[in-house]
Amino acid sequence: MKKSAYTEDLSSRILTRGVEEVIVREHLEDALKSSRKLRVKFGIDPTAPALHLGHTVPLRKLRQLQDAGHQAVLIIGDFTATVGDPSGRSDTRSALTAAAVRANMKKYLEQAGRVIDLAKTEVRYNSEWYKKAEIAFLYDLLSKMTVQRALERDDFQKRLAQGRDLSIIELVYPLLQGYDSVAVAADVELGGTDQKFNLLAGRKIQRRFGMDEQDVMTVPLLEGTDGVRKMSKSTGNYIALAAPPDEMFGGVMAVPDTLMEKYFTLLTDTPAGEIADMRRDMDALAVNPRDIKMLLAGRIVAAYHGFRAAAAAREKFISVFSRRELPDEMPEIRLRHAEWTAVDLLTAAKLASSRSEARDLINQGAVRVDEKTITLGQVVIKKGTVIRVGKRRFVRVV
Repeated sequence: MKKSAYTEDLSSRILTRGVEEVIVREHLEDALKSSRKLRVKFGIDPTAPALHLGHTVPLRKLRQLQDAGHQAVLIIGDFTATVGDPSGRSDTRSALTAAAVRANMKKYLEQAGRVIDLAKTEVRYNSEWYKKAEIAFLYDLLSKMTVQRALERDDFQKRLAQGRDLSIIELVYPLLQGYDSVAVAADVELGGTDQKFNLLAGRKIQRRFGMDEQDVMTVPLLEGTDGVRKMSKSTGNYIALAAPPDEMFGGVMAVPDTLMEKYFTLLTDTPAGEIADMRRDMDALAVNPRDIKMLLAGRIVAAYHGFRAAAAAREKFISVFSRRELPDEMPEIRLRHAEWTAVDLLTAAKLASSRSEARDLINQGAVRVDEKTITLGQVVIKKGTVIRVGKRRFVRVV
């Protein structure tokens, strides 16, 4: 068996940078020192058709371990996605159909391959062992955990206290994810902090099946562009991993300044010393935070699109948003007449999904017509009129 690479510095970076908790740290540190090739598991349920930058945090840690010579095991939860992970949920997650899962899986591997080396990754689908399992297997698996233990998790306790539904299948989910670790003989499992209960379930179930317990490494959750909630497609605060360079650059520029240090740490390979220097310069008002954020956006875009694309995205951002210029290309729309109410104009231009959303955007001062902020009154447009919502959404009337 090929041995992994090991140095004290590499071990320290693996165990500390972008890591919230390691269970059991001393055991994993000894395993890394042994130069034994570890099987490092990361699982992801294809519950949506696209990955975002939040997903890259554990994927980057998986790549770091992969580059150190360990075996990356990526589990696509095509079976568990039809059940629905209850982690962090305040209500029951709607189960996905098998067809929806298959559709979502099509893009997952291609996008994950932008972070990890798929040629050196063991890719597994947990339908391999679950779809052929018999009822006796389920009985055996259910016997590995008590109801009391399953109900210990915080999100379940909150839902019960609020009188919200909690399905039996949600109680079973941690056992299914945990058995994945048995099926692939995982030595280490990665996941976000919201996955801790499920990751620890893997340790318990491995022990009940007579295996050595996996070590667990949790990584921080990444807040989205709103700076408050976890990055998620359901909240709309995400930056898609497959986003074009301009969109990705603009998304990072929308992130609050307070998150820049965290984004540098979790999403780039910028040395810790350089990040500390930038933090110190910003605190001393020796540098404009906007310039640091442009550096951050450029490095993230370059990682997925290359340096030329990052430079072009930066120049376009400066041209459009800093110099207040309009982009050369933008979506176009044909409108039948010249006079509109502001709300009707926004919905006709498909810049708002409803009249109430249109009204909110206008009241917030987020809508400009030919670079003039509009109110809830009449608006006169002509050929060539540009309607702008926020900083990055444009439509030209043709």
